[in-house]
Amino acid sequence: MHPLFHITTLLVIASATVVPNRVNFDLHHQSHLSVAEPSTYTTPSELPAISLKARPVTVYRPKSLDAHEHARLRSLLYAETEPIEWEEMVVSGPDIEDRHTLSQLARMTANAYQLPGHKNWYDLDSSWNVNASFPFGWDNDEDGFRGHVFASRDNSTIVLSIKGTTLQGPTSKKDKLNDNLLFSCCCARVDFSWIFSTVCDCYSWSALHQRCDDTCLSTALIQDSLFYSTGVNLVKDLMYLYPFADIWLVGHSLGGSLATLLGSTFGLPAVAFEAPGERMAANRLHLPLPPPIGDSSRPPVPVTHVYHNADPIPQGACTGVASACAQAGYALETRCHLGKSIVYDTVQKLGWHVDLRKHVIKEVILEVLDLQDGWPDEDGNEWDVPVAREEDDCVDCFKWEFGDYKKDKR
Repeated sequence: MHPLFHITTLLVIASATVVPNRVNFDLHHQSHLSVAEPSTYTTPSELPAISLKARPVTVYRPKSLDAHEHARLRSLLYAETEPIEWEEMVVSGPDIEDRHTLSQLARMTANAYQLPGHKNWYDLDSSWNVNASFPFGWDNDEDGFRGHVFASRDNSTIVLSIKGTTLQGPTSKKDKLNDNLLFSCCCARVDFSWIFSTVCDCYSWSALHQRCDDTCLSTALIQDSLFYSTGVNLVKDLMYLYPFADIWLVGHSLGGSLATLLGSTFGLPAVAFEAPGERMAANRLHLPLPPPIGDSSRPPVPVTHVYHNADPIPQGACTGVASACAQAGYALETRCHLGKSIVYDTVQKLGWHVDLRKHVIKEVILEVLDLQDGWPDEDGNEWDVPVAREEDDCVDCFKWEFGDYKKDKR
């Protein structure tokens, strides 16, 4: 096992035999880590509990992770399909229809951006304490992949919270690289002014068409998308340390997309807040996914996206040379998501205009998720949380042509 956590002792884990309806989080530090600055932790007995609602979730997991990775690489390198055996099981997942649960998970995603004790550290509720998590990735500025791990009192539920993009800071350069590799149509090429600053060399020039080489893109993601591969190792570590626990993944923006890609890889429940569309990235990573079931046309992955329609990023609307994203050097052009999406109509209900500033997780927590009013659907029914739906008719990068255009140059 790769020692991502710098763990000096292994944990003794007790088996959880039932699917709980409520998860009680005892906010305590689980293991020794090298962190950027010291924090003071109290004993578990001094701390009250946080209650999140859980519900049974059917997931499909590869029977062999090694076989899953072998099939992915065979598809990537040789364009050959290798069958995967999937195992259906029922696990405890977050109750995505519960307003309080979503609000608490969103606060966990916000806390992935800083260490305990900082001014932007969010309280989950009156029970919150700095012992809520143990951080990972903060001892090495070169890693970039950061966040926190939250554990329930009996270790039956583990929540992995992954940091999103930081505009200024030690991880900013790698954050931008991952954003532009995963969510641009072709190497973050917006116009000719980007010709010397793309993140890969997969653009195939044509006077009449925008062309991009698929094989080149997949190779670039394998070689340079360090966050996904780091995340795979991290999840394997958690599964090793907590073999009987239910593991949930959460994140905001880039962190949310990484959470859903990892959740799709391992068959783990994932909740992403305001995340760019990652369906195209999953295809380019050649992730083997379970086949569709019933009338659905999408793979049954345990992924839920949560966003509102005044945020241009999850809708793939922060595009074009004049957009704030492009001006800052980001090509966030994809809009199609895996799993199901819960979309809050803040434009109609709150009178918001589409604005990049509405992407901030604090805005989402305080102005959307914590709002006590109901959210109407198209039939006039009101819900605490909008209904989660699949994005069946979504198409990414429809102006581009994708193929093996660089074959003759290799």
